[in-house]
Amino acid sequence: MPRQIPALASDRHIAIPQGPAGRRFRLVVLLICSSSLFMTYLDTTILNVALPTLQTDLHASLAELQWVADAYLLVIASVLLFTGSMADRFGRKRLFIAGLAGFSAGSLLCSLAPDVGSLVALRMLQALGGSMLTPVSLSIVRNTFTDARERAQALGIWSGIFGLATACGPVVGGVLVSQAGWRSVFWVNVPIGLAMIVAARRYVPESRAPRPRRVDLPGQLLVIVFLGSLTYAVIQGPSQGWASAWILALFAVAAVALAAFVLAERRRAEPLLEPRFFRSLPFTGASVIAVLSFVVLAGFLFVTMLYLQQAQGDSPLRAGLALLPATVVMAVAAPVAGSLTGRRGPRIPLVASGVLMAAGCLLLLRLTPATPYWRLAVAFAVLGAGLGLVNPPITNTGVTGMPPAQAGVASAVISATRQFGSVLGVAVLGALLTSGYRARLGAGLPPAAALSAATGVPWLLAAGCGALVAVTALVTTSARARATARAVAAGD
Repeated sequence: MPRQIPALASDRHIAIPQGPAGRRFRLVVLLICSSSLFMTYLDTTILNVALPTLQTDLHASLAELQWVADAYLLVIASVLLFTGSMADRFGRKRLFIAGLAGFSAGSLLCSLAPDVGSLVALRMLQALGGSMLTPVSLSIVRNTFTDARERAQALGIWSGIFGLATACGPVVGGVLVSQAGWRSVFWVNVPIGLAMIVAARRYVPESRAPRPRRVDLPGQLLVIVFLGSLTYAVIQGPSQGWASAWILALFAVAAVALAAFVLAERRRAEPLLEPRFFRSLPFTGASVIAVLSFVVLAGFLFVTMLYLQQAQGDSPLRAGLALLPATVVMAVAAPVAGSLTGRRGPRIPLVASGVLMAAGCLLLLRLTPATPYWRLAVAFAVLGAGLGLVNPPITNTGVTGMPPAQAGVASAVISATRQFGSVLGVAVLGALLTSGYRARLGAGLPPAAALSAATGVPWLLAAGCGALVAVTALVTTSARARATARAVAAGD
């Protein structure tokens, strides 16, 4: 007999068959959820290729380019936990479809932006829809695949889409920007989003938590204040001065908001961010590794696209093709990591990813406008292998062992840490690049040489993040660490 999933009053009941038919049904759901992830990551990688052209067309500064990238990431990181808990309350299918509609509409509006300020604002609107996609689709997969081994494989495929989107993004973006301008990079989301809305309405089963959590409005507001003030301070620091009163005040506001958030969450019965989840060392490790690895990824894409197009003089298409050693290896490594995680656990792929990330970033030190491509290709491939290996194990570690009733919250935490890392990657590595570029221009270097030399400090920081990934993986995947995860699950 088919298994009936409880649905909300406005939703159609969808019967999940048993046996081979059930497996095919689950694969269709996985395809739909993975396609939404593909769309959001494709948007990010395509946009990075378009940034130099956008800078010329809209007369944007480096700081404004950071805001175009980070405005979306900032909103996503700020509200992911909220949308994850709302999915548990109101229904994961319902929010998933709403997210697809919002993201598609926001993408269309972004393509019509007349100036940088409007584009930043519309990117924030686009992010409201995007915030409902990644964590909700992950929790749908978590609840649809009930067998532990099958779930690990499904999560590996879901995470592997990240590598595929990253591989396609630079090339697709290069073609679109070269042929139709930077606005075209937003058009591609619209047909994909509409197709996924139709498919989700037909196939995705509805699910929600048996006992929905209360809305933690104070916690949500404190997260927004913390991320907003920190991001603004880091991006604007190079232009306004790190020691200026305004920048120091923003750092102080961020610190106070973070401290208030921690205190408030510890006292709430149903907090926005569950402190007890972090008693599990594997879950904590997955969160920390997600932040560090996405600092590397977002910073790598931002810095590399500027270097290739403005220092080496590549066209958008040539720059997109230049990234293929990184993106193709990333796409290949992700399913390997998913399979390895399902068979051997997360330790091996996580440690290897940290080592490879650090090595790849170190190979990018001492760039010049005339650095031969073969050297860049080797560094990109090594770095891509590290970035491809990291996502499946942190996804699996983040949601496995968590209560099914709070799958939305648990998956949202992991998704939020990824986005937080992306925000920091663009903001921090971009700020270091801006500071170094201005200093070298002041010393008399020509723009191309100044930009090339300014990439050194960002690569050193990214290499340090990779090393920390390896260390964190060793500490949080031991037998003692796994015991803390079992204790958290038993305590629930």
